[in-house]
Amino acid sequence: MKMKILLVDDEKDFVASLSQRLQIRGLDVKTAFSGEEALDRIQQEEFDVVILDVVMPGKDGIETLKEIKEIEPLLQVIMLTGHATVETAIEGMKLGAYDYLMKPTETGALIEKISNAHALKKEHQERIRKAEINHIIKRRGW
Repeated sequence: MKMKILLVDDEKDFVASLSQRLQIRGLDVKTAFSGEEALDRIQQEEFDVVILDVVMPGKDGIETLKEIKEIEPLLQVIMLTGHATVETAIEGMKLGAYDYLMKPTETGALIEKISNAHALKKEHQERIRKAEINHIIKRRGW
């Protein structure tokens, strides 16, 4: 099954270009052009990784990240940032972002971060699943 990515950025040309580069590499990419649209999509669909721009009009990347983590705590988020907002991206990591990349981003580096973030999400899900199974076994006295 293809990894499902949500790409969130208000720059439509950037989104079109990056989305195409990721799809060529076998990823299932959905897009959102604002924090609000991203949050709506996350509530309707399951994603493996979110690529989130830090600077957007309306709800910025940090606000959006906080809300993503409230809705889907295990969803991994990679922040995209320009030079002027590196400190903000680091703040995002403190709030639970997986990592950040500078814009413009090199596709290979982004693919690597996406793969690593996806692996981390799967690892967390597996640990939770095992803990739930162990809890059931103990509760039933098996």
